[in-house]
Amino acid sequence: MYLKHKVSGSLVEVLDMAALSDPCRGYLAGRFHAGEEMQDPSDFAKGELSFPSGEDLPRCWKDPRYKNVM
Repeated sequence: MYLKHKVSGSLVEVLDMAALSDPCRGYLAGRFHAGEEMQDPSDFAKGELSFPSGEDLPRCWKDPRYKNVM
């Protein structure tokens, strides 16, 4: 799965799908998808990622208290 890095606008290949949907983990392993060579894996903050369309990630993927009503 690919997500968009909000800061750079580049695509990020998600390497850890379990971390993506775990609201208790603020970071996930991924790598930039740019250039001809495969990039080294890095940790990305979920707050810096969105879907390629620009839509934010679901709150239930980022906030462990997503069920609490505000």
